[in-house]
Amino acid sequence: MKYLFLASLFIFCSYKVTAQENTGLLEKKIPAVDLKNTDGETISTGKISNDGNPIIISFWATWCGPCKKELNAINDVYDDWQEELGVKLIAVSVDDERTRSRVAPYVDGQGWEYEVLLDPNSEFRRAMGVNNVPHTFVIDGEGKIVYSHNNYAPGDEDELYEFILHLTQK
Repeated sequence: MKYLFLASLFIFCSYKVTAQENTGLLEKKIPAVDLKNTDGETISTGKISNDGNPIIISFWATWCGPCKKELNAINDVYDDWQEELGVKLIAVSVDDERTRSRVAPYVDGQGWEYEVLLDPNSEFRRAMGVNNVPHTFVIDGEGKIVYSHNNYAPGDEDELYEFILHLTQK
């Protein structure tokens, strides 16, 4: 039984490392792309910072059920994460011109306190190597991409928390 557990753990860890390495972005800086927030202000992604604390960048869309589940799950614990870890979450909507008008009403209805950026032409999405949403990245205090995870299953937010906790204790 012990060997089965160790083998399972090894396979899981190998998969996570492979999934992260396949993005080709780990340990690189965030690409600079000009996006708008929901108030219409232009934000350069290359200038995103959080006073040396981690940043979560989550690519999502209003039409993506798993995306909304992930961001709602994180929303439930976000205040605690901010207080304990100093983390900031930026939700990047990949809704195109047809569905972009749904973003702000959805965010307001959910009561998300996240910074929300709009990427209707998928420029930032392509620059970050995102093929499918949800796709979540963690940026360390030095501005380097240190974590990448695609898709969502309940409990993934716990794994994300543990990763950031470990990152902030270094």
